Amino acid sequence: MKRLMLVGAAVSSLSIAGAALAADLPMNVNKAIATAPAFTWTSCYLGAHAGGAFASPAVTDPVQLVQDSFLGPGTTIGTTTVALRETGVVVGGQIGCDYQFAPSWVIGIEGAASGSNMKDSTNVGLPLGAPGETALVTTKTDFLPSVTARFGYAVDRWLLYVKGGAALAGDAYSVTGTFTGLPFDFEGLDSRIGWTAGGGVEWAFSGSWSAKIEYDYYGFGRNNVLMSDSINTFSGSVNVKQSVQMVKLGLNFHVWGDQ
Repeated sequence: MKRLMLVGAAVSSLSIAGAALAADLPMNVNKAIATAPAFTWTSCYLGAHAGGAFASPAVTDPVQLVQDSFLGPGTTIGTTTVALRETGVVVGGQIGCDYQFAPSWVIGIEGAASGSNMKDSTNVGLPLGAPGETALVTTKTDFLPSVTARFGYAVDRWLLYVKGGAALAGDAYSVTGTFTGLPFDFEGLDSRIGWTAGGGVEWAFSGSWSAKIEYDYYGFGRNNVLMSDSINTFSGSVNVKQSVQMVKLGLNFHVWGDQ
């Protein structure tokens, strides 16, 4: 009888303890969930990117540059504009900082620089030269740095954003060939300031790492470029209108924040 009473007491005690534990478990789980830190895009970051781009330079008066250099100013009548389409690969890096507020908006600033192998060339006729003589016009875009502000909307670890700011283009131009049987080789370099605007989506996929895909447009307007011919010691200028479009994939490591 005593044994039966002891067993009953033990079972009753275990039941009370189990009920207490079950009642306490949801509270502890909820408490843990409530105290878990929320993800934030507030951080500074350093990263790299790669992608593809094309530029659309329009070179005005390469024919006049050649013919007037050989035959004298005012020889060429009218203007000639040569439209080219450079394509190539871009590789570079970026550094920046973001701040998330209210509670899903994100503002930030970013500096980026891209090296490029974009290049194109085309021939244009020289009507005052010997039959069949042409000038080979070549354009290259080597370097595209920028400083931009960006504004975005965060959905947990996803960030949709737009950006805009100032940009610089480093370009090289050449006009080569023969005129009246004589060779020429005009070369010119150009660094010009313009603007850039674009947008993209970024995903914080693991710890402090995020990946992004981005489109950027660069506008550099028109600029006169000094061209020098080292063979004949001629010099003159062409006018170039330049724009660039770029799509790139990027990877960032965030050094601040709760990622």
